[in-house]
Amino acid sequence: MGITTKDLANICNVSRTTVHRALHGTGRINPETKKKILEVAEQYGYRPDMLARGLVKGKTFQIGVVIMDVNNRYFSQMLSEIETAARQEGYFVNVTMHEQNPELEKEQLLRLVDYHVDGIILSSINGGTEYKKFLQELETPVVTIDNRVDAGIPFVASDGYRAIQEAMADIMNRGYERIAFVCPPLADARKTNIYTHQERLAAYQDAMARKGKAPMVFSDWDYLEKTEKYLRSSGKKTAFLCTGDMIALDMIEYLKLRELEAGKDYGIMGFDNIDFLKYVSPRLTTIDNSVKQVANAAVELLFQLINKEENVNTERILGFRIVEGETL
Repeated sequence: MGITTKDLANICNVSRTTVHRALHGTGRINPETKKKILEVAEQYGYRPDMLARGLVKGKTFQIGVVIMDVNNRYFSQMLSEIETAARQEGYFVNVTMHEQNPELEKEQLLRLVDYHVDGIILSSINGGTEYKKFLQELETPVVTIDNRVDAGIPFVASDGYRAIQEAMADIMNRGYERIAFVCPPLADARKTNIYTHQERLAAYQDAMARKGKAPMVFSDWDYLEKTEKYLRSSGKKTAFLCTGDMIALDMIEYLKLRELEAGKDYGIMGFDNIDFLKYVSPRLTTIDNSVKQVANAAVELLFQLINKEENVNTERILGFRIVEGETL
């Protein structure tokens, strides 16, 4: 059994209250006494009893995170940032995945609540008023990221609509005569919440309408062959705006095998700015959707809700930037 605060008090010949003040940096304490207690705690390998601490404070010092999966580098980066931010607050992160299964998402949320986590960050594929009611009845603070569930549910994301609008302006200014939007997740619109992708689609359609151009949307998962046919169907300068970097990279690889080169035979832009793009050649032009800022804002908001702070802004739409590459 490890050393306790009672043991520390006996060794240092002080009260347990003084030990508590030294360990947690609270209250008035003589600097030399505090130094001695911390040195003895380190010497004996003191570890706080989080269960006991949680019982006193009415908290478990755990938060839950429910995401799609970790194969997508966007979610891997998001999770890494959330874990770092939570750890700085003295919290442990319990991670689970819904794998794009709406019912599994509900099960995972209920399981986290059963574990008495203090709050949850959720990248949801459910949405609407009924699901809003389900989340509220959990009686556990929930902050959603990426997909908006419904009005009134705390939400943090980058501004996908404005990002696509600026991307479209950039592509058009480069003289591309045809711009297609590649968004396979639209195929899942009837069974899952794809708010993020629908927002990006709307921005693309609005930009094309303002220029009097006919939109071209690839909204199925068998998009590769179709995009090649579209590219070869006209001699006009053509660009593809993709709703994710991995989609863009798959297209580049597919078309490369068919002797079509990104940045030369066509233009292409991704979305996310995933971390390993720096190892890819040609470097993909993309949109950085502020994954670090979104993660930190979500954690900050969640702790404000956990601590029942007043006048909290529960919707935070963050910025973005276009990252210049070699594919436009």
